[in-house]
Amino acid sequence: MLMWVAGASGAEPRTIVVGFTASRTGSLNVEGTRQINGVTLWAEGVNAAGGIPLADGTSARVAVKYYDDESNKSRVQELYSKLIGEDKADFLISPYSSGLADAAAVIAQLKNKIMITAGAASDSSYKKGYTLVYQSYTPASRYLTGAVDLLLKCVPGARKLAVVNEKDKFSTDVVAELKKYAEAKGLQVVLFEGYDSGTADFAPFINKIPPDTDAVMGGGHFSDTSTFARQLHEKGSKAKMVALLVAPPEPKFAELGEAAVGVIGSSQWEPSARYSAEAAKSRGMEWYGPGVADFTAMYQARFHEEPSYHSAGGYAAGLLLEKAIRDSGSTDTEKVKAALDAMDIMTFYGRLSFDVSPAAHGLQKGHEMVYIQWQRDADGSLAKRLVWPSETSNADAIPMTKR
Repeated sequence: MLMWVAGASGAEPRTIVVGFTASRTGSLNVEGTRQINGVTLWAEGVNAAGGIPLADGTSARVAVKYYDDESNKSRVQELYSKLIGEDKADFLISPYSSGLADAAAVIAQLKNKIMITAGAASDSSYKKGYTLVYQSYTPASRYLTGAVDLLLKCVPGARKLAVVNEKDKFSTDVVAELKKYAEAKGLQVVLFEGYDSGTADFAPFINKIPPDTDAVMGGGHFSDTSTFARQLHEKGSKAKMVALLVAPPEPKFAELGEAAVGVIGSSQWEPSARYSAEAAKSRGMEWYGPGVADFTAMYQARFHEEPSYHSAGGYAAGLLLEKAIRDSGSTDTEKVKAALDAMDIMTFYGRLSFDVSPAAHGLQKGHEMVYIQWQRDADGSLAKRLVWPSETSNADAIPMTKR
């Protein structure tokens, strides 16, 4: 059940087209499919509530149009040009992944279309002079820095860190900042290597990790990171912490069984997150959209699975667009852009606001990461626990040696 009203008027609604590509197939299909689900749920909710109210007394219903980009960057610009030219998309949402979103952003800016990016975390994407591209994810530079803080808290005396990552745009951006942050905190980075996208054998990298390494961090996307985690377990890694990108927060990661236990993942959002209208009010902030429990229940009823942060990110991208249209009372690009520039809200997904400086326009500055760990319940079943930051956690992190 929708717990807020997008807004309906008595006048006949108009329809706006929201276009995007998504990875139904290819290496990013797990993340891409979840993102599609989130956008779909958002659009269905808007339409069920009567559309988004506009200043002229009408309302705007949403028609979603998307194509499978096959996780292939070479397809993206052609498809976004088609969305704008043939499908007459009024607004855009990005594909999943920074590399694909980068390709789409060029077209969005060139064709004067606002694009909300979901699943596109690389900071550099928002430092190219674009004025119409807005990020819903926490930037990559802050993806794993919290894992360093958590390591120093739960593994006293930790000194050595190994970093192994996919050599794509997003993961490379993440680990570059991770290395700087870790060294500033006094850690020694004893291994810092990248692997090609599509790598399936991680033995050459795992064998280089010194046996007295305290933590292993890195990874890339779902498929490669899951394989990396499984092979770390199979090869008997002695690291006290393993913190990886993208894959661990996905419910599907639990299929690794014992190899999942103890693994920590940075997450944009979790169903156990404690964001609420009451907390927003106490901070003097506006709350918009459904609550955490309401979103989770709606998603589970519609798709019969627990939402991942990729699902929540897709929904949040739509919610940002909806709020900007509502605030501006218009679907005009410049008016909606002005509303996005001014936005600073709390949602089920957390705080959302944007850098509006010329140097980093559209970079997300309000949203923060949370960190999960797979642990065993009392009955031995795998459960995902929120372990950091401490003010939002529902469990303490457990070193891998005590799992």
